[in-house]
Amino acid sequence: MKPEERAAAARAILDVPFFDELMSELEWAAINGCIHAGPTDDAGRAAYAAETRAIRNFRAKLKFLTEQAKADGKGAPA
Repeated sequence: MKPEERAAAARAILDVPFFDELMSELEWAAINGCIHAGPTDDAGRAAYAAETRAIRNFRAKLKFLTEQAKADGKGAPA
C-alpha cells in the first residue's frame, strides 16, 4: 500500500460520522474496566489497560497518517 493510499484510508476512517464517538465509548469502557477491576484481578486490569493503550495508539496512528499526508510537499526549502 502506497503512503498516499494509507493516508486516504486513514482519512476515510476518520471521516466516518460516529468514529470519534465510538472510539471514545470503547476507550471509556476499557478505562472503566480498569478502574473497577477487583482488587486481586491484576490480569484483568492489565488487559483493560492494554485495550485502552491499543485504542489510543490506533487513533494516534490514524491522525499521524493524515497529518503526514498534509505535511508532504511542505518541507523547508533547500
